[in-house]
Amino acid sequence: MRKALVLWIGLLPALSGCGDDWFGEPEGPPLPGDRVSVLVHDNALSPDRNAANAQVVLPKPEPTPDWPQTGGFSHHAMVHVPLSQDPQRAWSTNIGTGADSENSLIASPVIAEGMVFAIDASARVSAYDTEKGRRQWRYDLTPDGGKGIAVRGGGIAYDDGRLFAATGAGELWALDAKTGGFFWKVRLDSPLRAAPTIYGGRVFVVTASNRVVAYAALDGRKLWEFTGQESVEGLLGAASPAADLGVVVVAMRSGALAALRVENGSLAWEDSLAGGRRASGTSSIGDIKAPPVIAGGRVFAVGNSGLSAAIDLRTGGRIWEKEIGGVNMPWVAGNFLFVLSNDSEVVALQANSGRIVWVTPLSTWLRPDTHSGRIIWTGPVLAGDRLIVAGSHGYIVAVSPYTGKVLGYDKLPGGVTVPPVAAGGSLYFLTDDADLVAYR
Repeated sequence: MRKALVLWIGLLPALSGCGDDWFGEPEGPPLPGDRVSVLVHDNALSPDRNAANAQVVLPKPEPTPDWPQTGGFSHHAMVHVPLSQDPQRAWSTNIGTGADSENSLIASPVIAEGMVFAIDASARVSAYDTEKGRRQWRYDLTPDGGKGIAVRGGGIAYDDGRLFAATGAGELWALDAKTGGFFWKVRLDSPLRAAPTIYGGRVFVVTASNRVVAYAALDGRKLWEFTGQESVEGLLGAASPAADLGVVVVAMRSGALAALRVENGSLAWEDSLAGGRRASGTSSIGDIKAPPVIAGGRVFAVGNSGLSAAIDLRTGGRIWEKEIGGVNMPWVAGNFLFVLSNDSEVVALQANSGRIVWVTPLSTWLRPDTHSGRIIWTGPVLAGDRLIVAGSHGYIVAVSPYTGKVLGYDKLPGGVTVPPVAAGGSLYFLTDDADLVAYR
């Protein structure tokens, strides 16, 4: 057992974990340089007095063969995904173009039919078998096969044998998941910054101009459209809608949450997470990039500008709010909610009250002494009694959902800025260099 989790700074950062090192130890000798703890000393949040001694009890992991869309299912509540106690790297493959100054890699992979589907920064969709990572097919989604066209944003989702892809060029595609064959395509007048959500035979997309459009999954017929308030400012990427119980909840660039009726797009209720008091710098932007979650008749949402909330799905009434900002989807399991904040804190809250149970602050800087080399964390995913987060510096960290204790780590071949996904007993990461890495 190692004494502490540390961050090597100098030539290349490396971690050494506290607790059980379940990811395995990076190869090669330690690098020279000063050691600085990966856990910061001044955390902005602290446990609530009435919840600090609460016992975290979670549902047992349930078989989860697929992760077909953002957040796993349309409601984004995957609860607890199975994963072995000692996962090892099974395979790695490159999916194409990684992130650069022109194009961005912001879409997580999806898993279905024994295949992993991923979209690269050049809007090329590929399918790989989950066993060994062998490519099955590839399809180019760039407009008219054009090269050098910026296609920032978008994402993919699977449903009923079809793979749906939204692109930053403003196009929504439907492909055959087995072969990559073409079914249909529609063109919108604004870029699509988030992956589509599939629910009840409908495909829901959100444009950069805050329009929500529903299409028939079978043939691409437009069913309805809702226009929200436009916002000049916004973050790169966007939140995929959450859909369940006849309602689709959409997060807007303005910081608004709109609950729409699935059958006709009429507004059921609206709320806003803009203007949290902890906001400063880029966190002052009112955008909601974190996909909302529908669980237990409630909507859980995290805004970028410093406010998280639980809202009654039926009435739109605010159940609780907390001054926590973030850009990653919160994870709901039983009566507990796990959030990765903009201040690099992994936070456990009681889902029914919003009270904070524990806080684990992670390192924000590669070079803390100069506050340079900012680390961007993504996640969490609850798999095999561990909360998994990954960083732009290339490290995976496992945190106990029960205590917040750091359990272990591993080093990926590149930085990670899109959330990991887990299905079929495997855990998948897509690095900024477009390497798809599987653990099992």
